[in-house]
Amino acid sequence: MSELCYEKSKNYWSNVSASVNGMLGGFPYLTIMDIRDSHTFLNKLFQMKNGPSKGRALDCGAGIGRITENLLCKHFKFVDMLEQEEKFLKKAKLKFKGTNVENFYCSGLHEFIPTDNLKYDVIWIQWVLGYLTDKDLVGFLKKCCKLLNINGLIVVKENISKEVEEIDSEDSSVTRSYVHYCTLFQQANLICTAKKTQSNFPPELYKVEMFALKPN
Repeated sequence: MSELCYEKSKNYWSNVSASVNGMLGGFPYLTIMDIRDSHTFLNKLFQMKNGPSKGRALDCGAGIGRITENLLCKHFKFVDMLEQEEKFLKKAKLKFKGTNVENFYCSGLHEFIPTDNLKYDVIWIQWVLGYLTDKDLVGFLKKCCKLLNINGLIVVKENISKEVEEIDSEDSSVTRSYVHYCTLFQQANLICTAKKTQSNFPPELYKVEMFALKPN
């Protein structure tokens, strides 16, 4: 995974428009299907025995707050956003002024240092782990474990390659296989309590999987 370059990724996103179209790489129509299946999955997690509470969620790689607005704000009392691109957070701060979105952290995932002693019931990580090396991905997940409330869960929603990793040289990201992700989760001492495959996406796009993870 040495092919990944954080500076190249950061430069790529600095040139992306602060819009839903920009967040979804030219596929804004995916939002309805994406959010619908995420709602279904999240409701399933709430209904599980020893499922998470609805106090506070963290949106990782939050962009302008597409998931925060359409999903997390509808389920949690408070939501925090973690995003490294300043212009995305600037737009989010304006959009969510006076709402239940409380904290805005401007940082890359691998550099994020929590300072507020907050605990989360759900940490939502979607379409952003591909920008981390294996080592930093495991390190970030271990960091997330320390931020969880009792019965808290980490939800990972990511594109899945069929067999081997596929590198995107344009934005310096990697699409990992299902087995690779499972191996990394295990290295982070996480176990999967629930999973769901995203439905109704165009067949030419990557398969998308959702994982609910808890510390082992």
